[in-house]
Formats: sequence, C-alpha cells, structure tokens
Amino acid sequence: MSRVWLIAVPFVFAPIADADEGTLTIAVAGNFAQPARELITHYEESTGHTIRVTTASTGKLYAQIINGAPFDILLAADSERPRLLEESGAGVAGTRFTYAIGGLVLWSRDRALAGSDCKDQLGKLGNKKLAIANPLTAPYGLAARQTLQAEGLWTNVQGSLVFGENISQTLHFVVSGNATLGFVAASQAADSRLPDATCTWQVPKSMHAPIQQQAILLGRAAADETAVDFMGYLRGSIAAEIIAAHGYEIPQ
Repeated sequence: MSRVWLIAVPFVFAPIADADEGTLTIAVAGNFAQPARELITHYEESTGHTIRVTTASTGKLYAQIINGAPFDILLAADSERPRLLEESGAGVAGTRFTYAIGGLVLWSRDRALAGSDCKDQLGKLGNKKLAIANPLTAPYGLAARQTLQAEGLWTNVQGSLVFGENISQTLHFVVSGNATLGFVAASQAADSRLPDATCTWQVPKSMHAPIQQQAILLGRAAADETAVDFMGYLRGSIAAEIIAAHGYEIPQ
C-alpha cells in the first residue's frame, strides 16, 4: 500500500494583523517547527499563557519583522538576522542567544541509490535533481551552498538544483520524489515519521559556517512579562532536553 507523507506541518499560523491582547506571537524558522510545537505545548500547559506561531524561512521572517510584522520573539535558524535586528534596534539589546546548533545531511529515498555512497552521487547527478533551500533566505540553504563550494561542485550542479523556499519545503521535494537528493536539516533526517532513507551523508561541520540558531526578543515585547519569561524558559533545562531530542546540539 502506498503512503502519503506530510512533512511541513506548521504549529499555528498567526495572522500578520493584530494578535489578541495577551497572546504571545513568535516567529519560528521552518526547520524548528516541530520542536517549537513541543516547547510551546509544554509552556502553555505549565503557565496557562497562549502562544501563536508563524513559521517560514528565517529570511522571510526577518523581512516581515523589519516591515512591521507584530511578532514578539524570533527563533531564527542563524545568528546573522538576530544580530542585524539587535544592531538596528528592532531587537532588544542583550537578549540574543543561541538556543540550538543545527547540522546538515544529504538525504535520499530513491531506491536506485540504495547502498550507494550518497556523497559520491553529487559528482554524477546527470538528470537527477538536487534540492537545497534558498541560500539567500534560508540558513540551511546557505550551508548547503557552502558545502557544494567546498567540494568544488557548486558550478557543476547548477542545472540540477531545485530550490525550496525553506528547509521544510526542501525536504518535501526529496520525500515526494521531485528531487532525488536533498540537503536537509539533521533534525529532519532524524524524524521517525520519515520514510526510510536509501542513502545519507552527514556533512562535516567543517564544510560550512556553524548553523547557530539564535533567539531574540523583539522591540514591541521589551516590557512584556510573558515574552521575557518564555525567553528564560527557552534557556532552561527542560527546553534543552526537548531541543536535543530533536537532533540539535545544545550550546555549552
């Protein structure tokens, strides 16, 4: 019996318009949607507070924030956008911190690649498609481009690339068979809901810039006690256990 796999399932889509008073609104990078679901469920049950979430690529969320989107906290997939928000005053100075460190995996479920060297396939794509997230807006896409550049393959694979708007869409391309191979987040590759991979390659961290996923409190929530409390919760041991269980490294 064939199966249909649904991969990118955001927690809640908050409207960009006004949120209900007393409701915390968090912008979450697409790769972190599943851990965010668990973190927020636990936090809501523990505190009684209500949280709304919007998920998208970090670049898209950043663009929305600088154009006035009413978010209280950003959980980015990089450190660059939170730094820029802090420097511009859109983020609260001193609240930026790394909550998770991501990894990159080359992944396929194509039966023809069963038992093959996944990395070796990058040099002989032929008519095969390789999915990566958009390097301009998605940090995991940037890491994929850096990896291909380190291997001397970036120019050679141009005709084979399929770009996902974010890392969740990139994974969907590979799972659905629209791409033979894809660079996805290590946390996604560890998800038990995925079909079995036929080949994988854990990309050495030395081949790309560190994927330091940072959080920052945004200016409109500087005096919001719930927002400040959630940032503290995200730094705590319970949050660390949930994040680590999803395949992320926890900064020391």
